Amino acid sequence: MHQNYYFLKQLTQALRTRLIGMQAATAFSQNKDELVLGFTQANQEFYIRALLTSHFASLSFPTDFRRARANTVELMQPLQGHTVEAVVQHLNERSFCLKLSGGLLLLFKLFGNRSNIILYQDSVPLELLHNKLSSDADLDPLQMDRPMAQDYEAFVAAQGNIRKVYPTFGDIPAAYLEERNYSQLPLEAKWELVQDMLEMLEAPAQYYIIRLAGKLRLSLLTIGEILHTYADPLETLNNYTRFYLSETGFERQYEQAKQQLERKRHITQAVLEKSEQKLQELRHDRSYSQTADVLMANLSNIPPRATEVALYDFYTDQQRVYQLKQNETPQKQAERLYRKAKNQHVEVKQLEQKTERKLEELIVLEDALQALSEMQDNKQLKNFLRDYSHLLSTKQQEQQEIPFRVFESEGYKILVGKSAKNNDVLTQRHTYKEDIWMHAKDVSGSHVVVKHQAGKTIPTSVLEKAAQLAAYYSKRKNDSLCPVMYTPKKWVRKPKGSAPGAVVVEREKVLLVKPENPFASLP
Repeated sequence: MHQNYYFLKQLTQALRTRLIGMQAATAFSQNKDELVLGFTQANQEFYIRALLTSHFASLSFPTDFRRARANTVELMQPLQGHTVEAVVQHLNERSFCLKLSGGLLLLFKLFGNRSNIILYQDSVPLELLHNKLSSDADLDPLQMDRPMAQDYEAFVAAQGNIRKVYPTFGDIPAAYLEERNYSQLPLEAKWELVQDMLEMLEAPAQYYIIRLAGKLRLSLLTIGEILHTYADPLETLNNYTRFYLSETGFERQYEQAKQQLERKRHITQAVLEKSEQKLQELRHDRSYSQTADVLMANLSNIPPRATEVALYDFYTDQQRVYQLKQNETPQKQAERLYRKAKNQHVEVKQLEQKTERKLEELIVLEDALQALSEMQDNKQLKNFLRDYSHLLSTKQQEQQEIPFRVFESEGYKILVGKSAKNNDVLTQRHTYKEDIWMHAKDVSGSHVVVKHQAGKTIPTSVLEKAAQLAAYYSKRKNDSLCPVMYTPKKWVRKPKGSAPGAVVVEREKVLLVKPENPFASLP
């Protein structure tokens, strides 16, 4: 109801006591869809901040306003130096105007996403805050009252349809009436209920910020979940605007961050799958080198200048027809195939590196989405946006270093920190309470994490391989055996001010393993 006619009546009444007699001192904008008006009288100042976006339009009244030195735009300069003579609320309309000396008039048209502020002199429009709403220049601020028949006869004629008799009520008063079974009452009882509610709307004892149907609302009536209660309409609107912008700002930034991360995850997942598919094809397609081997083994059996020959393929243990080039000896063709096989080997190495990098990126993105899902308020979200700014930026940046290596065993991902600083990032940002955390006992080394899978117990064989990695990437790398402690991440904490990589571990268990990298095919 912050733009409801009945609330605006209370607001303009309060504005009269504050504004009449004050001089307009400034009018400017620091943000899109914003107008800040400053008024002064003796040593007093009064500000109106109008935020009129397509998503939310509201007024607020900051006690002071520190204007930025840059990126501000002067607006409605003819106002300056003129005195407010009256504050006029239009009858049955969501608009009011300030009458100032010199024939100036400032119209506040508060029509939801089509809200606007228009400056007039002698009824001629001088300036619109939103020029895109060009038809607003045709509004006559002196002819905006909407007289309506709202007596009992009109009520009976409309058969109690409040939308016809009281179109200014809006949804909250309508919901208030329905909570009291309005539609089930006889006509006379409906009229009495409407009149009782009208008394509260015309002279509210208090103002409420409520939650109704999941949305934050300003109300003159006790309905929904009452969150805050106020006695002054200006204070109410100030706080409602602040709460609303804070809440919706959190939701908007949350959704934007989530969409960006999910999009990047989708792209990374697609690239990873494509790379893995290509890698699988190359690893199993050894036809270049195998064909060359068969040709070299049968040089004496191939007729000169032959274009086709049947030879025994000792790789498949069967006869196979090979196509040859008439102007190329079998030996030259074999050499060419060996070169292709070498290039294929290089491509396999490159794809292996790309696959590993994309897998690392995918884990980082999934962990970021997990961390985002745990954000509860603006402060937490602000810290998240700062910590993950490299993932959320749309600008082309240098490749961000992934703080861990990735290995995989029996479907479980094993992460190994790359440095002391990266150990902190791995443990604090990419590890969750049910993940298994590992470290070589009593020596410096990499943090190792085995990612938990819901409803599953990590096999001992996976734990042993992860422990071998923890030993291999530690100062005990050259020992014959190394004790490795492990525990769920929830029992690992980092003391404030401790050195990079330093943690305190509770409830640890120990595995004794040989330090080695059990994943020979991975670097």
